[in-house]
Amino acid sequence: MGHLKHKNLITTRERLRDQVAHALRAALISGELRPGEIYSAPGLAEDFGISATPVREAMLDLAREGLVEPVRNKGFRVTEVNERDLDQYSEIRALIEVPVIGRITRTAAREELEALRPVAEEIVRAARGHDLIAYLEADRRFHLSLLALSGNDRLVETVGDLRKRSRLYGLTALDENDQLTPSAEEHIELLDLMLSGDAEAAERCMARHLSHVRSLWAEGAAAAVPR
Repeated sequence: MGHLKHKNLITTRERLRDQVAHALRAALISGELRPGEIYSAPGLAEDFGISATPVREAMLDLAREGLVEPVRNKGFRVTEVNERDLDQYSEIRALIEVPVIGRITRTAAREELEALRPVAEEIVRAARGHDLIAYLEADRRFHLSLLALSGNDRLVETVGDLRKRSRLYGLTALDENDQLTPSAEEHIELLDLMLSGDAEAAERCMARHLSHVRSLWAEGAAAAVPR
């Protein structure tokens, strides 16, 4: 199937299975692995230059996240995210995250919020530098670390799962059109509002950010569809 650009993410520093899963997620995000297409573990393993076992295990991890689905005697099909799925993920996240952001604004210590500024700035740098993996990783850390200030571990776990299921497919096309930077800059705006103590404005900003993300999901999914 050709060589994956992200095969160099495989290292000996972490468990091979986890590294393969990370590399496959990166390939999904970039659009190298396309929604609706079926990929075999042996074929992907050949790209990585490793045995099929850790690749198969990694694909099973992705299947549990809803990113792929097993196809008997063939491999794994990349899950196609439809508009209904995107609407539902967006609605659930808004129901959870918007009011929680307001509560955190009212209760979190200033130093706890300020500690997240380097991560918010990292998101913007990654977007401007067209580093997709760094962008998504920093975005994940920012949002989940911010929600962790609520003290509700299950809430953080739930949002983390929703984020995995709503991965942006075909993100490369959006990045090339510089469509990620405005969304990235909203993280700093949100943090500033929270630090100012304006809970209502922070909630509005979070709602707008999630709406922005929803539109990016749709555009990313459309860009990933083979023409």
